[in-house]
Amino acid sequence: MMAFDEAVERVLALARVLGTERVALEQADGRVLAEDLVARSPLPAFDYSAMDGYALDTASLVGDGPYELPCTGESAAGTLEPPELAPGGAARIFTGAPLPRGADAVIMQELVTRIDAPSGLRIRFDERPRIGQNLRLRGEDLEVGSSALLRGTRLGPGSVALAAALDRPSLLVARRPLVTVLGSGDELRAPGEPARPGSVVESNGLFVALAAARAGASVRVAPFVRDEPNAATHAIAEALESTDVLVTIGGVSVGDHDVVRPALERAGVGIEFYKVAMKPGKPLTVGRRGGTVVLGLPGNPASASLSFLCFGVPLLRAMQGEARVLPRRTKLVALSSYVRKPGRTELVRATLEEAAGVLGVRPHQNLASGAVTSFARAEALVVVPASSGGFAEGERVEVIAIDDVWR
Repeated sequence: MMAFDEAVERVLALARVLGTERVALEQADGRVLAEDLVARSPLPAFDYSAMDGYALDTASLVGDGPYELPCTGESAAGTLEPPELAPGGAARIFTGAPLPRGADAVIMQELVTRIDAPSGLRIRFDERPRIGQNLRLRGEDLEVGSSALLRGTRLGPGSVALAAALDRPSLLVARRPLVTVLGSGDELRAPGEPARPGSVVESNGLFVALAAARAGASVRVAPFVRDEPNAATHAIAEALESTDVLVTIGGVSVGDHDVVRPALERAGVGIEFYKVAMKPGKPLTVGRRGGTVVLGLPGNPASASLSFLCFGVPLLRAMQGEARVLPRRTKLVALSSYVRKPGRTELVRATLEEAAGVLGVRPHQNLASGAVTSFARAEALVVVPASSGGFAEGERVEVIAIDDVWR
């Protein structure tokens, strides 16, 4: 069996970065940026007020407060040309409005008393504002030529909004990998189909399809293939013709009815490796035909799901040129102990909980490879090294947050 970390490296080595396409901002969320975005103009483009209040020149304030200034002129958001600040005076200003020429601070209106005098409006306030108070200055976020977003960034609402602020109506992004999911087994039936003796409602393919879509892929789910060598070979050969990644589920072990791995070889797939020293998910098969990568997942629900999270999702991220393809690992306190026999890297399904104000992780009790409930309830994976016999309650353990796998 291949060591877990080596197997991850071998899968990522098969990734080829796909082409690019340009999409409108509205379609950019979740895509991977394929160009560096550089500010072509300063952001903000001009000095403006962060508050409703009064713009003034702090140098005109003499001595200690209170201060009283005449107020003339006004600047509102959308003003084409901000007014010139009268010497020794103030100007009414609103949030987002350009700063009047000659002003260097804004005092918020709640700190000001308005005085309607015969000579015109005057304002009075007690505290001297500092230079730059309540202002957003030109280029404060980004100077001209500075880097805004880097190639390989997985775009989210915040980064797409930044691209909009940079006046980019569209973005160059990586092409979505096309993933084909092919489940095998005479026992399989789709949800809602009439039950028959010995049948099993298929759920693995749905998990893989949804996880792949979250990782940025376009997904198609092929019809189930029977446990018959010729049928499996034909279905695999057909799926290989037009896909970037083929994911088979089931039939890769060594039983009499496990026909998928031989069918892959008959369809021209070169097997890169078979079996990984991990739990669950040992009978993973990885291969390639031409530019198509093949992942042969085991059929047990927890094994299939975990194998795809550990190998399939990083592969898809790498194929899109994403800067970070592997999920972050952090240390958390174990809220209960876990004892096991060493030998394989184990990824223990767990729940995140807060205890005594500290975030910890609690392993699930049902860790069977056939447990369909595994990833409906799991929020994290505790990484147990192959040499370890488990961990004690209160011990700090290495944890992967499941949401971070496909984020």
